[in-house]
Amino acid sequence: MTTLQLVWFIIIGVLFAGFFFLEGFDYGVGMSILTLAKDEDERDQVVASIGPVWDGNEVWLITAGGAMFASFPYWYSALFSGYYLVLFLILFGLIIRGVSFEFRGRTDPSKKWIWDWTLGIGSFIVPFTFGIMFISMIQGMPMDSHGNVWAGFTDYINLFSVVGGVALTLLAYLHGLNYIGLKTEWPLRDRVKKYAEVLYPVLYVGLVAFAVLMYFKTDFFQNHFVGTLSLLAVIVLLTVIAHIAVIKNNEGIAFTTSGLTLVSLVALLFQGLFPRLMISSNNSKFDLLITNASSSPYTLKVMTIVVCTFLPIVLLYIGWTYYIFRKRVTGKKSKVKTSNN
Repeated sequence: MTTLQLVWFIIIGVLFAGFFFLEGFDYGVGMSILTLAKDEDERDQVVASIGPVWDGNEVWLITAGGAMFASFPYWYSALFSGYYLVLFLILFGLIIRGVSFEFRGRTDPSKKWIWDWTLGIGSFIVPFTFGIMFISMIQGMPMDSHGNVWAGFTDYINLFSVVGGVALTLLAYLHGLNYIGLKTEWPLRDRVKKYAEVLYPVLYVGLVAFAVLMYFKTDFFQNHFVGTLSLLAVIVLLTVIAHIAVIKNNEGIAFTTSGLTLVSLVALLFQGLFPRLMISSNNSKFDLLITNASSSPYTLKVMTIVVCTFLPIVLLYIGWTYYIFRKRVTGKKSKVKTSNN
């Protein structure tokens, strides 16, 4: 394995981690429009909290897919062909979610509920389906020596993959709640705390189930015992810190640690895969490896130069965007409360 091959494996992991940190709270906010917000004013607040940033956050997913195509084309082809229907569902969720922002702001007020539901449903479909995809992938899929995946329904949908989908959705939802707590005023801000205090104990149960199933359904503990155990411990620790931060009304810490929990989950999956990209459940000889699935050294070198040139600019732009829109979003109720005080 060359240095550039390893570097690009890490870069793709970082891109997915950035996607789930930033877009993760977008999905949580989207689901909150159906569960947290109680009236149109609150739903408008919820949507306004991510209005300036949600589309920029999705660029991380596009970049991750493009980087995978350019650096590991055999991984890209095996994943996108083997998970065609799963990825179609993800795309469907992204589409109905994306258009809901535009149509919601331009439709008759009496029909806003339609786009509220498409936003909420789309925001649920994407993280749940991503959980299904990644967890089924680390269990291993029926794959031949040419990287062709021949999977049946139970290879995609099984106990572990469903638990993974639910866990990722719940993590995204809590991350979104923490973001809403950071970006809005009363009464949403107060209600976020009540919801999160109820859901964090549920998440603890989900994380235990996830860890137990990972032990029995994958080879992560056999191949990477220290790394797997350490990252699971980090995930639990970050979850506890976020829970305590919610109780103590420290919204910045709660948001940061819930996002880092998602980053740690991506790190857990990628370190467990290493040095593989796709795991064959038929025969380990058919595993797709970093060493035999990458592009040419010249391609990797050119891509590395491009990334080193443009990534700092992109990160500066993202930081500037969040700085510009750092203020809390207020609604009619919160304005009335402020004026009365």
